[in-house]
Amino acid sequence: MQLNFKEIFTAFMVLFAVIDIVGNIPIIIDLRKKVGHIQSEKASLIAGVIMILFLFLGKSILSLIGVDVNSFAVAGAFVIFFIALEMILGITLYKDEEHNALTASVFPLAFPLIAGPGSLTTLLSLRAEFHIQNIIVAVIANVLVIYIVLKTSAKIERVIGGNGIQIIRKVFGVILLAIAVKLFAHNIKALFI
Repeated sequence: MQLNFKEIFTAFMVLFAVIDIVGNIPIIIDLRKKVGHIQSEKASLIAGVIMILFLFLGKSILSLIGVDVNSFAVAGAFVIFFIALEMILGITLYKDEEHNALTASVFPLAFPLIAGPGSLTTLLSLRAEFHIQNIIVAVIANVLVIYIVLKTSAKIERVIGGNGIQIIRKVFGVILLAIAVKLFAHNIKALFI
C-alpha cells in the first residue's frame, strides 16, 4: 500500500471545501440551541462511515436504483442551493421537525450536512482520479477536523459572537450557493449528452 501525500492533501482540501464544516458552524450552533446537546463523536463517526461506505459502494448503489452520478449530483445541488438560501436570507424552508440530541447528531448533522450529496458526489469524482487508500486517509483527516469543530463550536461562538456568526453565515451561504450552481451546471450538461 503506497500512500501519496500529494494525493492525500489534494483530496483532503477538496473534501474540506465541499463539507465546509467551518461554514456550517452557524447551523451547528442553531442545532445545538434547538436540541441542547450534539453528540460530536457520534456525528463525526457516522459521517465518516457513510463517506467511506459510499466511496466503495456509491456507484453500485446508484446504478442499482437506476440513478446515474450526474443525476445524483444535480439533486445534491438543489439541496445545497436551498440550504444556502436559508443561510443568506435568514429563512427556514424545511419543516422544523422535533429533534433530540441523538437524532440531531445523525440527521441533519452527519447526513446530509457533513456526508451530504456534495461530499458523496465529490468522493465518486476523487475515486476516478486518486488511489483509494489516499482518499480514505483524506476522509479520516476530515472526520478529525469535523470532530474538533463540533466539540469546540460553543467556544468558537463565544469568540466570534452573535454578529460574527451572522456574517460568517451569510458569507458561507453565498459560497455554498456558488458550489450548488457549479455542481448543477457541471452535471446538468452530462444529462443531456
